[in-house]
Amino acid sequence: MPDTTRLDGDYDYVIVGAGTAGCVLAARLTEDPKTRVLLLEAGGSDRYHWVQIPVGYLYCIGNPRTDWMMRTASEPGLNGRSLAYPRGKVLGGCTSVNGMIYMRGQAADYDGWRDLGNPGWGWSDVLPYFRKSEDYHGPSGKMHATGGPWKVSRQRLKWDILEAVQEGAREFGIEPRADFNDGDNEGSGFFDVNQHNGVRWNTARGFLRPVLKRPNLRLVQHALVERLTFEGKRVTGVHYRTPGGAFSAKASGEVILAAGAINSPKLLELSGIGDPTRLWSLGIDVNLAKPAVGANLQDHLQIRTVFKVKNTVTLNELANSWRGKMKIAAEYALFRSGPMSMAPSQFGMFTRSGPEEDRPDIEYHIQPLSTDKLGDPLHPFPAITVSVCQLRPTSAGTCHITSADPALQPDIRPNYLSTDQDRSVAIAAIRQARQVMSAAALRPFQPEEILPGREFQDDEALLQKAGDIATTIFHPVGTCRMGPDPDAVVDPALRVRGLQGLRVVDASIMPSIVSGNTASPVVMIAEKAADLIRQARLASRQTSPASLP
Repeated sequence: MPDTTRLDGDYDYVIVGAGTAGCVLAARLTEDPKTRVLLLEAGGSDRYHWVQIPVGYLYCIGNPRTDWMMRTASEPGLNGRSLAYPRGKVLGGCTSVNGMIYMRGQAADYDGWRDLGNPGWGWSDVLPYFRKSEDYHGPSGKMHATGGPWKVSRQRLKWDILEAVQEGAREFGIEPRADFNDGDNEGSGFFDVNQHNGVRWNTARGFLRPVLKRPNLRLVQHALVERLTFEGKRVTGVHYRTPGGAFSAKASGEVILAAGAINSPKLLELSGIGDPTRLWSLGIDVNLAKPAVGANLQDHLQIRTVFKVKNTVTLNELANSWRGKMKIAAEYALFRSGPMSMAPSQFGMFTRSGPEEDRPDIEYHIQPLSTDKLGDPLHPFPAITVSVCQLRPTSAGTCHITSADPALQPDIRPNYLSTDQDRSVAIAAIRQARQVMSAAALRPFQPEEILPGREFQDDEALLQKAGDIATTIFHPVGTCRMGPDPDAVVDPALRVRGLQGLRVVDASIMPSIVSGNTASPVVMIAEKAADLIRQARLASRQTSPASLP
């Protein structure tokens, strides 16, 4: 029998989730050799070839080895469709399965958090934490830094059709931009990616793996945390289950939930933290009445418009022939470049849906390929996908447990397209994508719209088609909202309001969604949280009875 007694014990910190944030927290908190950390991960190792190969996201999403395999409820705004809702269940979490795009968002996003009453979260406050992580491909300066654990690289391939789209967009006032990450991302350009020499760079590789031999860090994989433990209003540890049995761990300092925007509120509710009426109905004793847990779910919904093209090469025809497949494989094997090194989206644009907007409110992800939907075979003809998403949706949803069984997924209801504003922006975004594709620079490629289809012209028809073809871009946030008010789940130091010994550190704390991709903002949140936690620990040591004269 394997020795599992070492899995029990006392720690300074128990971190739930070795995903995007958890890997960062484990690395930073164990820099102090006197700090003992237990890191619990429900999934397994990221040493899986499809995690390492950038195009492998196609084989990680929808794969129970790496994905929680969640789905949304039927969405009225999507004409009753239920969407697959991928979440990384593997070391590195969603950074092991996502699109690898390095994006911070807009300065105004963070200034907005600060202005909501969250001091220390403005752009000038968080920029140093973005820089702290970075190993940027360019020179170090005011906006970027080198030498950090979070690799930021240029992409290793280009497509003529995407460069033509950039020229076409310029005709409509969307100018090329050298850097999407200086606080103002308006314009067009090729995305920077979290890769190194053509290999995915997740937080497990960047932050966790280099520190796994520290004697003050213990990692347990395939560990499903079932609930928190309490002494009065203090959280003291966790109960969790592995294939080897049930275990418990105590935290003399804090338990830190870094399980993500779906699983962190789930674990709070399983532990009796949430809406009392809901918890009582499920037979769960209430430890803290906190109705905001699981509310305020925000996500980016993308509308995938597709255009057939001519007189150019796209991935469709390469991937649909044996000769093309052999060329793709050889290029990656020899040079770690080519289509197998691709992020799902290579080229992007940030612009405004209308003149009334004071900053970009829509983002394009443009791909030299097309399918009917993600995961389906590529079309047999040359085509590109021009996806567009609303950056700051006004629709908000919920995520709540429906059972006291920790093995069951919660009820996820993003509530897409439920406001007039979101519906108006969706219609405007389709029209704008059509306009860009009508540019003179694209005439040699004779673009022909096949999704949603040129036959759909009036607002009602476009909204119906948006509901048919739109899908998540995998950016859920907000379900453990940070705020100064007593209704907020966490305070600006990310401590759960009404309890001691518990913080939440992941995308769920965002009071409002950022204007871009969410992985690197979560890395920043974890970097800042590590400092907040260390400062609190230092203050506790200085005021403890043993330290007094």
